[in-house]
Amino acid sequence: MDWHATTILSVRRGDRVALGGDGQVTLGTTVMKADAVKVRKLLDGQVLTGFAGSAADGFALLERFESKLRDYPNNIPRAATELAKLWRTDRMLRRLEAVLIVVDARHSLLLSGSGDVIQPSDGILATGSGGPYALAAARALSAHSELSATEIVRESLQIAAGIDIYTNGHLTVEELKCAT
Repeated sequence: MDWHATTILSVRRGDRVALGGDGQVTLGTTVMKADAVKVRKLLDGQVLTGFAGSAADGFALLERFESKLRDYPNNIPRAATELAKLWRTDRMLRRLEAVLIVVDARHSLLLSGSGDVIQPSDGILATGSGGPYALAAARALSAHSELSATEIVRESLQIAAGIDIYTNGHLTVEELKCAT
């Protein structure tokens, strides 16, 4: 059976960056859990992370990423690049099926097992089964409203939850102040 899980979305707007995700975990056609938390704070709340994919794989990657953050403090791009290299070359990590979105006061990055470290040009990132819906909604709300980063994340995730059967409305949203 295939595990389907989650929509993760990050929006950088004004002096804030917000990262949110839903709480649904699905096995086949069954909702196994509706209130999972897939958004975490790292480094005493200086870095926000969210994952889509296998929960165990996501947690394993978050632990590795946190270790890389300790190795390269205040340098999230370097920590992300080092994790991406390890993810591609380590025999065990290569099998992990998850995607991470990581943000801090200055950077928003998407990391994948194929070695991708992507920084968006518009400050908006999404992943997971409802990611394309949340991304489209966030871009529209950013362009045509005065909503805050957190409000855009919440509204966009609710829109995705109304379209994607693997996304629900039980949301976790965290926010950081951006560097000026």
